[in-house]
Amino acid sequence: MPEQTIHVRINHAPHELPQGATLSDAITTVGIRPPFAAAVNLQFVPRTQYPQHVLQNGDQIELIAPITGG
Repeated sequence: MPEQTIHVRINHAPHELPQGATLSDAITTVGIRPPFAAAVNLQFVPRTQYPQHVLQNGDQIELIAPITGG
């Protein structure tokens, strides 16, 4: 039996992750490095919650890096 997957969007790009994947797994998938903020379905997720935040099929994930400059 094939492994079940979910479909999410990370910064508007489609990605397929295994069912039960967490926000930490999604971050690893795209390879973004800190500093950044994360939101799932427009709700901010604290960094300490990334490993416990289980994703659902159809979730919209935004990983936002700060812009420096003046």
